[in-house]
Amino acid sequence: MMHLPEVEVSSDRLYQMLFSAVEEKLLTTSIRLEVYEHLKGSPKSVAQLADALQSDPLNTEYFLNGLVTCGLLEKQKGQYKNTPMAQAFLLKGMPTYLGEGFLVQSGMREMMATDLYKLVKEGADPKASKDLGHDEKKWGRFARIMANNARSGVAQQMAALVSGLPEFASFEKMLDLGGGPGIFGIAMVAKHPSMRGVIYDRKPSTEVAKKFIAEYQMEDRMEVLAGDYNQDSIGSGYDFIWASSTLNFAQPNLEQVIAKIYDALNPGGVFASLSEGLTHEGTQPPFFVLGTMAWSMHNQPLRAFDQGEIAAAMIRNGFKSVRSRSVDTAWSQMDLDLARK
Repeated sequence: MMHLPEVEVSSDRLYQMLFSAVEEKLLTTSIRLEVYEHLKGSPKSVAQLADALQSDPLNTEYFLNGLVTCGLLEKQKGQYKNTPMAQAFLLKGMPTYLGEGFLVQSGMREMMATDLYKLVKEGADPKASKDLGHDEKKWGRFARIMANNARSGVAQQMAALVSGLPEFASFEKMLDLGGGPGIFGIAMVAKHPSMRGVIYDRKPSTEVAKKFIAEYQMEDRMEVLAGDYNQDSIGSGYDFIWASSTLNFAQPNLEQVIAKIYDALNPGGVFASLSEGLTHEGTQPPFFVLGTMAWSMHNQPLRAFDQGEIAAAMIRNGFKSVRSRSVDTAWSQMDLDLARK
């Protein structure tokens, strides 16, 4: 007599993992094909889109139906149109366009997928390090990408939080440390009637920041300072210092960098850090565990921060009080650590 095995758990999660790669391919291929540009106006049929894309009509229909399943397109009576999410984040030229950044991140994940077995078995190849900290040419491009990432909602959210600090009205000068394009700093200065701001980063990034300062007509209140905060001066006389997802590059000498930040603040000044904070022994939240895996593997010893790691460094370096909170952002849950001198 045949006895089928007793199964007490479901395999559905395994199938979800297996086919999640299909969703990423649908997203990145639709960006490369500029599907959303072709649907900016009125809805279009498969035939119209296949003609515009110069693509195979039958496979185009399968492809478009997949985008509908993923929530990127809507389909009604054979006509396709962009969803509000696609309209907001996947149209080229929009200040919230995320497509270029998604293609870069997808490339990093493909690199990991290709090398993952070897990386796990042998570790990273120092000669083939993908550490962005040593590739000045890429800083400018990533600064432009991060500008759209920031102004797609997170910069607005953080500016609102910072402007609610009890000390905010008294701030006269702030530093956006490792600020890249400076969107966070610009948004925070714009919330204040008179505060001035400095955007600090590598020179290729500060050149990008200058363009955004001009775009938002903040030349009279914003300036840039180029350097490497791991070894160069970051200036002084600040009432507020902001650091968003940048202190990972300071991990080998985090204590010295936090001490430098402390010294750069005026008495009573505030230092705020927004960063990932891994929990559950480094296994949560999924966005940062999975999203930083390739970067961490290739850039040892740099990695994602554990929850409380930055706050502990703040305390060790003399800040009189540190308050931490978890914040839900478009990038997943993050840690906001506030330290007062």
